[in-house]
Amino acid sequence: MSAPKMPELPEVETILNGLRSALAGRRIISTEVRHDLRWPVPDDLSIRADGKKIRDSTRLGKYMLIALMRGPTLLIHLGMSGRIRITPGLAKGRAYQPQRHEHVTLRLDNGTHIGLVDPRRFGCFLLADAGREREHPLLRQLGADPLQPGFDAAYLYEKLHRKRAPIKTALLDQHVVAGLGNIYVCEILYRAGIHPERLASSLDETQIARIAEITPAVLREAIDAGGSTLRDYVDAEGKKGAFQDLHQVYGREGEPCPECPGFPACGGIRRLVQAGRSSFYCPRRQLPLSLEDA
Repeated sequence: MSAPKMPELPEVETILNGLRSALAGRRIISTEVRHDLRWPVPDDLSIRADGKKIRDSTRLGKYMLIALMRGPTLLIHLGMSGRIRITPGLAKGRAYQPQRHEHVTLRLDNGTHIGLVDPRRFGCFLLADAGREREHPLLRQLGADPLQPGFDAAYLYEKLHRKRAPIKTALLDQHVVAGLGNIYVCEILYRAGIHPERLASSLDETQIARIAEITPAVLREAIDAGGSTLRDYVDAEGKKGAFQDLHQVYGREGEPCPECPGFPACGGIRRLVQAGRSSFYCPRRQLPLSLEDA
């Protein structure tokens, strides 16, 4: 059985899009904590959140930030297997029944319940001070979010041009780019025509600019498709994503890529392992540095 894939930026954004409609204009009536997660849920969660109206719902990398009026910001991460459960108001006389592994539940003023379900407990449900979210220990070291201001070719060049690490590894570093994961880095590097083992420092400004341009485009396509479901990811309404059907290289070892000339000129998409993760690439489109210079 394969391990679950951590929700990446498009999956988190898709979940948040569904969550926003349930949260907009609502007030938290009560919170219930059943179990701690990777970090203990704050003891004062109820004191600081109950009775507060929800002001805004945003995202930074793989984190969801739910800002409360005259209160803190709820900081939520789904870990490896977490998901959000939205249950509309129940009929009169019916009691809410949390799911198995539902560790934190918010009850809203219209009767809706928002539950964080996380079998592995690798996620988090924490508090950050309003207006100082970036100072939270989990957020202050994050790099730029590729769908927010501050991410561009100049930023990425500054982060990469001295980095003596494979470009695949460098882009997965959350201190460099917040929110990218294995699936989308494979897809980005394929479209950019860059081999995953190339050292980041070996790329020129044009190549890094290409990555900076392609990255948000790939992520927006994935969000439009509802993210990628490889095993257990579903959105806030329980629906699976569809971007896995549009993957050009990820998970397609031995298959032709969209530009493949076929056998015998090309043997199809290849897979290699980097830092314990599978990288998928096209050997014709994504040449290693030694062959590029030949």
